[in-house]
Amino acid sequence: MWLLRKIAFPFSLMYALAVYVRNKLYDIGVLTSEHYETPTICVGNLSVGGTGKTPMIEYLIRYFGHSHQIAVLSRGYRRKSKGFVLAASTSTVEELGDEPYQIHFKFPEVRVAVDSDRRNGIVQLQKRVGPDLILLDDAFQHRRVKADMNILLTSFESLYIDDWYLPSGNLRDGLSQVNRAQYVVVTKCPENLSLSEKDQIKRKLGVQDTKTILFSYLKYDGELRSEGAPLPLQDLSGKRVTLVTGIANPEPFVHYLKSKGITIDHMAFKDHHFFTSREIASFKTKELLVTTEKDYVRLKGKVANLYYLPIRHVFFEEDEAVLLSGLEGFMMPNP
Repeated sequence: MWLLRKIAFPFSLMYALAVYVRNKLYDIGVLTSEHYETPTICVGNLSVGGTGKTPMIEYLIRYFGHSHQIAVLSRGYRRKSKGFVLAASTSTVEELGDEPYQIHFKFPEVRVAVDSDRRNGIVQLQKRVGPDLILLDDAFQHRRVKADMNILLTSFESLYIDDWYLPSGNLRDGLSQVNRAQYVVVTKCPENLSLSEKDQIKRKLGVQDTKTILFSYLKYDGELRSEGAPLPLQDLSGKRVTLVTGIANPEPFVHYLKSKGITIDHMAFKDHHFFTSREIASFKTKELLVTTEKDYVRLKGKVANLYYLPIRHVFFEEDEAVLLSGLEGFMMPNP
């Protein structure tokens, strides 16, 4: 892997130049960004890979959902449909993509749409749904749309400042673009992260306003969920289960299950993997199958004894206060 990345370094330089020129054209107005009447919040990152964008979208849904009609717009990565698709009761994971379908499945009151053309997607949502707020999932690089608020995520274990451009690294945008974000959230932190460690990361990230750098960690549920009754994790202590993951970085999930005394047979697949009939047949031979929420929506109805473990973003208290203050000022609740 190291040798391949070294060979790819010249291509990374070309990619970095292309990214720089593109952003410069937007900065000087040669390329234009469209602003919309409907308020928009973009959740994104500078690197490819899992930083927790979907849990952050869900956090915002829980915050705004009681007072506003929310729509979520995503590209629908690796979906098998084309153009604009508005989720309906008959929609499938193949039509929407796994993460949009997960949101649709989990929050049926929220209108979910997919479109690789974010401008068209917003226009269609305004015409067909008329939402009070549109959440843009993974749209930070899509500068054709100017969001009212940008929340940029970076993983504690893989800070963007330590990365390099594709294909030798994972960066897909310039480091200077971080200053377009109103908030930078360092996700997947240890729960015991100290103030001194936070300060060290803030100095390292090179953000102009360090007060807008916030910290969160992933909180795992205490019960496995399925279409049937939940299964407490404590009931699996000392037992062996099969774990199936198709996410960018499954290691925190693996570590958490092992910390609960559960023995893991891990079957790891690439992010957004669509499982083949042969793979599903092998899953059916397992006594108990545990997976992520994103993988669950691709496997539900196809495999028996299938469970997932919900997760959510939890902000450190002082960081959540900063974010909530900003969100409260962003949109006044409807009367």
